[in-house]
Amino acid sequence: MDALHDFEHYLQERDRSPLTTRGYLADMSHFARWFVQTNGEQLTPQAITPTDVREYRQFLLNVERRKASTVNRRLAALSAYTTWAKQAGLIEHNPTEGVKHVPQVANGPKHLDKKQQYALQRAIEKDLQLSKLRFPKRWISRRRDASLVLFLEHTGLRLQEALDLLLGDVEIMERKGQVLVRRGKGGKQRSVPLNAEARKALQEWLVVRPESEDLHLWVAVENSQADGLSSRSVQRVIRRLGQDAGIMNLTPHVLRHTFGKNLVDSGVGLEKVAALLGHSNLNTTRIYIVPNQHDLETAVERLAQGQY
Repeated sequence: MDALHDFEHYLQERDRSPLTTRGYLADMSHFARWFVQTNGEQLTPQAITPTDVREYRQFLLNVERRKASTVNRRLAALSAYTTWAKQAGLIEHNPTEGVKHVPQVANGPKHLDKKQQYALQRAIEKDLQLSKLRFPKRWISRRRDASLVLFLEHTGLRLQEALDLLLGDVEIMERKGQVLVRRGKGGKQRSVPLNAEARKALQEWLVVRPESEDLHLWVAVENSQADGLSSRSVQRVIRRLGQDAGIMNLTPHVLRHTFGKNLVDSGVGLEKVAALLGHSNLNTTRIYIVPNQHDLETAVERLAQGQY
């Protein structure tokens, strides 16, 4: 398990997001359990063979009957682990080389359609109205939560990018505005323009934002000693508001994908979408022109209703 600890440091040094790091570690823990049960020895980088990798792939497919996306994700985590081990000089050959991922039809990212976006907006408004009537002492924190969710939806920022923003990184004028993301993925800096909805959400928060020595844009309300907001607390808020809107498993990344999909659907070119989202590779942005499961379901329903 010391190797997993070192692997975690490797991921952090390569600026992998906390979510990706946790996912890789969880997937490696799954592989480690399978490895012990199958081979009767503890997992070490030196003990992994190409046969282990192939057998693990078959185990995921035929015993656990996992989807291709899950199998490929776990193989990607294992590949990252063995790549680190080779770079660290722990192994001479990478045992994952030559093991193919499971073929799958490309699927677009999960995002909110227009109906779900409307439902989320309405759930946020209802939450604010009820909290002001029933929980006036909590209303400021609910105002912050509402503004942050809307801000994420209308800027496409990664959650940590939004939480890292300082007051000095925000510029709002009557008809335009922008935020400066000082440290995006890969340490890259970019300016993101604010549309009317994002400006409105920010202004409504800044009017009630408590005075604080903390210079972060988004601050804790109940605990003045806290250093900004934690990503976990924001994820809980987003999940709660999603449930209120009838949207299960709403996450910050779904809001980010919604922003990207709205841009593409509005006719914005992929180069501009990539710049706004902070993508270094245009191929990453192409996911927004790939239909997701909801798009396919809508297509066949329209066919049944004779709308084509």
